[in-house]
Amino acid sequence: MPEQHSAPGGRGVPSPIHVTGPESPWEAVRGDLEVLGSAVVYATWGEWLTAALTTSELRPLLGRDWARYRRTEDAAVRYRFVTSRMVVKYTAAAALRTDPAALDLAYKIGGRPYIRGFDQIDVSLSHTDEVIAVGVSRTGRIGVDVEPAGRRLSFELLHDHICTPAEQAELAGLSDERKAAELLRLWTLKEAYTKALGQGLRLGFTEFGFGLESGDLTAPDGSAAARGEWAFRTHRVLGRYLLSVACHDAGLDTGPDTTVQTMLDDGFMGAVEEMLAAG
Repeated sequence: MPEQHSAPGGRGVPSPIHVTGPESPWEAVRGDLEVLGSAVVYATWGEWLTAALTTSELRPLLGRDWARYRRTEDAAVRYRFVTSRMVVKYTAAAALRTDPAALDLAYKIGGRPYIRGFDQIDVSLSHTDEVIAVGVSRTGRIGVDVEPAGRRLSFELLHDHICTPAEQAELAGLSDERKAAELLRLWTLKEAYTKALGQGLRLGFTEFGFGLESGDLTAPDGSAAARGEWAFRTHRVLGRYLLSVACHDAGLDTGPDTTVQTMLDDGFMGAVEEMLAAG
């Protein structure tokens, strides 16, 4: 299990599961989805590289991403790209209990991934250096962000761009070391939250905040900005990265079963099968 560095108020947020390749413990992913409504995995691209280089099914597995993979000249960038897409597809396939190659990974404006035709799950992807993180949810929106734990953000230079007035007041009284650590945690939480909203950097980080002690979503003045529908947590993974997760509960009864066969009617599945058979 990963070492956890948790923000208060993170109950109901799944702990990240380390998936080292296609034969990883996907039952644990399904278990988190059934119990918590969401699941988060992390991996390194090096762990998945052998599978990417040796599988004979890479082209159907990548689908419409195959062309982008082939035209990427830089080998390191190409391998990071292919392994990150494999982790996304295998994680989504675990949630849907289907073959990864049967899923069509597409992208919304801004680059947010989604599985075409399967609105019953939400997907988020983040990667930095060697690490890939993927979140999936069946109860609402999910966002993940991963950053090196050793990254140092300057409070003096960035507080007006990252922090609300309430956050600035809380951080100002901390030691320099604690201040830098909390600022990085806030950054990853804000990245995860805006990704879950589908806004990315279009939503200014000073327009919302997090209580330093409570971990709750707040307005710029520090007042509560949610009613319990959002949950957040930050974990330390591989000993040197922070992985933050933002989970939304839409309050809908989606049912614990997200399998392809259950969530889609027979007529629709028959049409899909005919289309795939026709090429």
